[in-house]
Amino acid sequence: MRILLVQESDWLKKGPHQQHHLIDRLSLKSHQIRVIDYEIRWQTSGKGELFSKRQIFTHVSRALEQANITVIRPRILKIPFLVYFSLILSHRREIKRQINEFMPDIIIGCGILNTYLAMRLARQKNIPFIYYWIDVLHTLIPLKPAQPLGRMIEAKTLKNADYVITINDKLKDYVIKLGANPERTSVLKAGVDLKHFQTNIAGSEIRKTYKIRDDELVLCFIGWVYRFSGLKEITLELAQKRNTELKLLVVGEGDGYEDLKQVRDNYNLQNQVTLIGKRAYQEIPAFIAASDICLLPSYDNEIMRDIVPIKMYEYMAMAKPVISTKLPGVMKEFGQDNGVIYIDKPQDAVGKSIELSQNGSLEEQGSKARGFAERHSWDSITDEFETILGRVMKEKSTRSKE
Repeated sequence: MRILLVQESDWLKKGPHQQHHLIDRLSLKSHQIRVIDYEIRWQTSGKGELFSKRQIFTHVSRALEQANITVIRPRILKIPFLVYFSLILSHRREIKRQINEFMPDIIIGCGILNTYLAMRLARQKNIPFIYYWIDVLHTLIPLKPAQPLGRMIEAKTLKNADYVITINDKLKDYVIKLGANPERTSVLKAGVDLKHFQTNIAGSEIRKTYKIRDDELVLCFIGWVYRFSGLKEITLELAQKRNTELKLLVVGEGDGYEDLKQVRDNYNLQNQVTLIGKRAYQEIPAFIAASDICLLPSYDNEIMRDIVPIKMYEYMAMAKPVISTKLPGVMKEFGQDNGVIYIDKPQDAVGKSIELSQNGSLEEQGSKARGFAERHSWDSITDEFETILGRVMKEKSTRSKE
């Protein structure tokens, strides 16, 4: 099977997300895969060029070292706002080129603009097209006045896709409201690499490196630090509690990172709040292993309301209880009594962590979390994904002959 995937994010530096895990595993099953991506952080790349060059990256792997993906990055005009017009032109040209040269059997879209272009071109060439949703992407558009336009483009693509896949039930409900055909929309749950995230990984070296004692309680957050991630509120709560045996470990970067650092420094919490910055995917299990409780304390906003971050499964696979705000997507996905403990506000994570430690339920909650994660292996989910691709191709071929 020849698969072409398009997205408006950096395949090489962002994630690995759900599509990385699926695509890497499909490449190990002898499928040929090409990805068209976009250097989303071009403004901070520091190259100082007006136009980027078209780039091709071969033998790319993100989730699995043995994977073999080819990533094509079309050129763009590096000027704010105008970059979107250049993206439309260059990505349309690249998609057409890949259709002619690579001759994909199926096209998968994970973005907005280039996914709409891919859908249009796929329909013209009678190629099966799947829209794969892991986020409500238009809410992530930096220019807020452009978000309604992004939503409209998503709706058109959903209406015309041969098939739509979402990663949870809340997202499925959302895309159907936007125009997806309910009969051609399904949920393919997110998963976890149980070989990479194991309960026998030691976190002692991480604790030693960052001077964390064995008797100290460590709260851990992994991933992109948004301003709405709730970490600033937790830090302010730590400043009020002044419980020096409670530590916050933040592994990641993002637009809220500097604000978080400033709050930590203003309250002299350097010994309690450790900001690690971004780390390689291979290092993440050791940081989770070094923690006692993992966190998802985000605001219940339009961006977070319907999604299920993949890190939830990674936390749980390592038998760590997770404290999360009451996000509808997360609550529907994990329910009650599966190792996820819900709070109303981000700052409530501090008191709830102390409560779990004092009542001795950390190990029990962690065991429940691991049990849930074990039912969501990426290997079985990839098999299901492969089956869906094959079925969509067959149905498209059948309809074409009628």
